[in-house]
Amino acid sequence: MNPGEFCTVPLNAPDKILLAHGGGGRLSQQLMERIFLPAFANPKLEAHHDGAILEIDGKRLAFTTDSFVVHPLFFPGGDIGTLAVNGTVNDLAMCGARPLFLSAGFIIEEGFAETDLSRAVASMRAAAAEAKVEIVTGDTKVVDKGKGDGLFINTAGIGVIEHSQIIAPSNVRAGDAVLLSGDLGRHGIAIMAVREGLSFESTIESDCAPLWSMIESLLKTCANIHCMRDLTRGGLASALNEIAQASRTQIGIDESAIPVSDDVRGACEILGLDPLYVANEGRFICILPASDAESALAVLHKHPLGIDARLIGHVTGGEPGLVTVKTPLGTQRILDMLSGEQLPRIC
Repeated sequence: MNPGEFCTVPLNAPDKILLAHGGGGRLSQQLMERIFLPAFANPKLEAHHDGAILEIDGKRLAFTTDSFVVHPLFFPGGDIGTLAVNGTVNDLAMCGARPLFLSAGFIIEEGFAETDLSRAVASMRAAAAEAKVEIVTGDTKVVDKGKGDGLFINTAGIGVIEHSQIIAPSNVRAGDAVLLSGDLGRHGIAIMAVREGLSFESTIESDCAPLWSMIESLLKTCANIHCMRDLTRGGLASALNEIAQASRTQIGIDESAIPVSDDVRGACEILGLDPLYVANEGRFICILPASDAESALAVLHKHPLGIDARLIGHVTGGEPGLVTVKTPLGTQRILDMLSGEQLPRIC
């Protein structure tokens, strides 16, 4: 569980909390620190990982949960069903775990079209088959008309850790390299284009995809991966800030090394968005010793989802929790957490 897993709230009135859309920003982090962590405090939760690492009878398991409230439900490159499966298996993969089993809970608004529900469920079935996981339990609830916005899906996932590596934000060290698995921003822009009725020269499709097969190859080659994080709500910027704060390190990246497709960059310029903060559903960062960066990149480049993988920066021993960016002009700027969410309801 990491700060991006909760919705953002303005915490300016101790007796009244007004929920707002979003996640993955500074307000989510405040929510974690002021409400959830004190209430549920335990070492597994305080690891600030994408899932809990559990040891049972000498075996290590990863356990995660997520909820999906994307609007619109169907978009280029996927839909809420695809997103629910891939988002969950990717959280397990970031823990270094082979995804095995999922649950699925459906909150359905009264009057929601059965054809759309069947379409979303069919997408979940196909995504689960691709990711080689089984959906083994679930639940349905129906809420009154106007109370559910069509369809919400909650999932939980269990995976098994089949290696001895300790992959967690706390394992990040000064001198580590930061690798990015591919280009940024396609999921968030695909959602925004449909939502706002925007059209571009080419259709921008979500990058929604399961990442375990690529992670598995990486684990077989690199025996000292320190941390991984998928770049969902809040994008690359939020992921780096969360890791820098949890590991009490400084991270510096080079903006010119970060791949962003021309169509996504153009859409971001039109919409006034920074691609470093735009959500992704098939991209992750891997932090590992700099001496292993070249071999790790070679593995990523062999996978269809990792063709554009790059070395984008390094961890330093500077100011704890700080993330900086070297701009194409050679200047430095601070890459901070968003105070809110740049694109709400994108997953």
